[in-house]
Amino acid sequence: MLRRNFIASIPAAAFALPALAQTRVAAPDLPKFEGEGDDRFVRPDVHAGDRPVGASFASRSAVYGTGGAAGSAHPLATLAAIETLKKGGSAVDAAIAMNACLGFLEPTSSGIGGDCFCMLWDPKVKKVVGLAGSGGSPHGLSLETVRSRARNGAIPPLGAVSVSVPGALDAWWMLHQRYGKLKWAELFEPAIAYASEGVPVPELIAYYIRGSLRNFSRPGSGVEETANAMKVYGLNGVGPRTGQIFSNPDLAHTYRLIARGGRDAFYKGEIARTIDAYFKRIGGWLSAEDLAAHHGEWVEPHQTDYRGVTVHALGANTQGIATLQMLNMLEHFDLRGAGFQSPLSIHLQAEAKRLAYEDRARFYADPHFSKVPVDWLISKEYAAERARLIRPDRILSPVYPGQAPSRGDTTYFSCADSSGMMVSMIQSNFRGMGSGLVADGLGFMFQDRGQLFSLKEGHPNIYQPGKRPFQTIIPGFATRKGVPWLAFGVMGGDMQPQGQTQIIVNRKDYGLDVQAAGDSPRWHHEGSSQSMGEDSPDLPPNGLLRLESGVPDATKAALADMGWTIGKPDGGFGRYECVEFMPDGGRLVYAAASEMRADGCALAY
Repeated sequence: MLRRNFIASIPAAAFALPALAQTRVAAPDLPKFEGEGDDRFVRPDVHAGDRPVGASFASRSAVYGTGGAAGSAHPLATLAAIETLKKGGSAVDAAIAMNACLGFLEPTSSGIGGDCFCMLWDPKVKKVVGLAGSGGSPHGLSLETVRSRARNGAIPPLGAVSVSVPGALDAWWMLHQRYGKLKWAELFEPAIAYASEGVPVPELIAYYIRGSLRNFSRPGSGVEETANAMKVYGLNGVGPRTGQIFSNPDLAHTYRLIARGGRDAFYKGEIARTIDAYFKRIGGWLSAEDLAAHHGEWVEPHQTDYRGVTVHALGANTQGIATLQMLNMLEHFDLRGAGFQSPLSIHLQAEAKRLAYEDRARFYADPHFSKVPVDWLISKEYAAERARLIRPDRILSPVYPGQAPSRGDTTYFSCADSSGMMVSMIQSNFRGMGSGLVADGLGFMFQDRGQLFSLKEGHPNIYQPGKRPFQTIIPGFATRKGVPWLAFGVMGGDMQPQGQTQIIVNRKDYGLDVQAAGDSPRWHHEGSSQSMGEDSPDLPPNGLLRLESGVPDATKAALADMGWTIGKPDGGFGRYECVEFMPDGGRLVYAAASEMRADGCALAY
């Protein structure tokens, strides 16, 4: 074809392409491409692709299986759980193997330097069983010393003063002694192999490791020494980049000692002696005697009914009952009629959170040291009283805790096996990677959970030697008509009861499936009263209501008009995993979902 005939055959609109390139582009302040090495590529005007079925905003389908299921914040940890199940291990075996892997794979949220809580469905006794694996403060650390180290009236988030006894390893041992099928040593084989050989670090975990190391190393951080943390995690002197191979031979060695010696290797043996010597060297307080005295405890979960679903929660020294309090209040409102992601729905949920968290700040503490009026706090009568304070058209201000009668931030994972056992387990070092302290040659960081003690005289959660601090980590569990339904959790500090409530509301009130319920845009309210330095200072009087970018613009505008101070998304909306029991006739079927905001996945077979 001659050139002039070819040009003549081209539609005239094609010649407008250069003009379109100049006029139909992203707004000047929006990036046109993701730059090499950038941590984020933010284009709020662009939305995910369209799915032909299910919720339009869902990231993917749930996974289904009949033999077992698992979900965690790292694909290799989930794979280890599935392989453990296929070897004949119980759901508890799989959960321990998965948690051991996460201590290496996801050190930004977990590890044997932290605590662990669990709820599980025991198919033999047909009930939900609870375990609290939370360690106490050092016996040699006095309240006077803690107060002398305080900053702005709160315990510092880093350094030895924030360290309490790690309870995770003892919790694993207790679970295995009662429910394990495989040999104890077998459960550590996947984690030892990963830590010895090394694996590529995924995007989110690499990002948070680098951020944590910067935080530990800044002047005035309060961390007594950072050389050990940098030796273990500081690839390139700054931390791993996305996809870089990371190994931890020190942790692999520690796991081998535990695999051979059981829990006593950690609490009474070589590891305990190394920990004791390390804290003496840096001027800390955690001792071999503190470790030897530690024991977790089996606990009876609390429960409430929400529109025909029984939601279970741990009491102990956790914030678990805040979920029950919120749901009890929300039961008084027609959330389905309000509509999914509507201003009214989010307003009502956030107000229930504010009321529940006033009680959380006033009453929640270690029940071995303080009398916590749990039965009253989770009663339907008290919920009705509190719900009457909520107005659909305005923000309650000020907000106070109830008057009790005179009598009165984490990794989550879930799995299930072919016997019907379902495990909901959560484990954490508290803020990010923890205190910044890594004992010589052990390869794991100690938690900074002690920051959550109060320093206010007379408060139930006031610091005391040997006392367990208030805990934010809570597993979730729901049953229906005496049959297990959901083993679930939403990790992330004070977001956890807020996230758990949103999951139950999304499932029960809005009919979303197990994956879409987690993919739904979330809200996170910050700024409730508290006795610990958990929220940022200088928040607005009614707190800050953060909304994910997926919340409709009209909803954001209406909430702002109502008086809510709307905060920008900051990544603090929690991370969700869930296994759902959904039998098909007489056959066992599991559906598993994982968090689209993290690096993990769910698998089933």
